[in-house]
Amino acid sequence: MNGDHGRTSRVRPYAITGGRTRFGHVLLVETLVSAIDRPDTRPGQVMPEVRAICDLCRSVRSVAEVSALLKIPLGVVRVLISDLADSGRLRVHRTDHGAGQPDRALLERVLSGLRKL
Repeated sequence: MNGDHGRTSRVRPYAITGGRTRFGHVLLVETLVSAIDRPDTRPGQVMPEVRAICDLCRSVRSVAEVSALLKIPLGVVRVLISDLADSGRLRVHRTDHGAGQPDRALLERVLSGLRKL
């Protein structure tokens, strides 16, 4: 009897990231990212997760939003976003809060999202 009966087939996170768990950019859960319009130079070789992140980030999104909306683990999203930023496909927006103060725009977006629930 097959032990995987009834389970969906999923690619393990280490396969998506090539086993990497570290990333070069400071990517907090609230870090905002957005896609940079560039033609895809390797359309046949792009992983579906990478394509989904680029499509989703056509409007500015937080790292946490990308992870939640695409149902991809946060660590995997961080590695992929860092790779996309290194390749010039995504822009990582600075998150200067200064002296421990939260970003007002971020708090307003969170409040708006909570109200929609």
